[in-house]
Amino acid sequence: MSKPTLLILAAGMASRYGSLKQIDAFGPHGETIIDYSIYDAINAGFGKVVFIIREEFLDKMKEVFDEKLKGKIEVDYAFQDFDLKKYGIDREIERAKPWGTAHAVMSAKNHVDGPFCVINADDFYGTDSYEKMSKFLTTEVSDNQMALMGFQVGNTLSDYGYVSRGVCVVSPSGHMESVTERTKIYYKEIEGEKKIVFEEGDVITELDPESRVSMNFWGFTPKVFEVAEGMFRDFVEKNSEDPKSEFFIPSVADYFVQTKQADFKVIPTSSKWFGVTYKEDKEIVQASILKLIADGAYPEKLF
Repeated sequence: MSKPTLLILAAGMASRYGSLKQIDAFGPHGETIIDYSIYDAINAGFGKVVFIIREEFLDKMKEVFDEKLKGKIEVDYAFQDFDLKKYGIDREIERAKPWGTAHAVMSAKNHVDGPFCVINADDFYGTDSYEKMSKFLTTEVSDNQMALMGFQVGNTLSDYGYVSRGVCVVSPSGHMESVTERTKIYYKEIEGEKKIVFEEGDVITELDPESRVSMNFWGFTPKVFEVAEGMFRDFVEKNSEDPKSEFFIPSVADYFVQTKQADFKVIPTSSKWFGVTYKEDKEIVQASILKLIADGAYPEKLF
């Protein structure tokens, strides 16, 4: 079986972070979070990486990544843009940014020809996650059996503001029964205790800190492109007047499950997750990486 592909969602403008965090330096020799993801993916057996970016990022991304990855893993680039015609939608809709994470995945359709994994550019998932996903994608995956890495929500929050997470309901057999994207999860003081809540409209709901959530670490086959495109056409029609609406990966995964087209295995991981949503997160991530290097998990210089 061919080696799986790694898709990296790197088209975001990082508005809450304040700069292009995809290429910001976090390691001791200027390594990006993406560098650590690719290092782990190579060691886990991935054979290709596809950066999903805005076309205007291309020169900068190639400058940062092409030379250091040459001969180590195949590198490709896919562009997330505003062109709806390639999805059979004959209209133009004014938006400040593209249509979300599932739309980003659709942008890579012509760059993937086998099982693949999707991750965020700004999340550090750890070695264990890549090893387990690579094993799944080479031994278990099929058009009716896909997967996600399941993290405990209490281990995935920022102290500096809200985050988005796909909150999962998991069956006793370890499969996803449903997943719902919650775009505002944060810590809130309730009756003198620090609680985890999510906000939807004017309603605030408490969340169990052990709830399993998606960190956009998914294992798919190319079947997802066909299903997502059909859903996307309906989504655009229903949300054409909402310039902030987003088509999320969890919506596609949940549709697979609810229509019984595929099961999603929730793969537990011992990896320590950390990421950058806000500028204040940067020091925490840098310190965490230095500790991993000191513990021997990574070399001081990756490439």
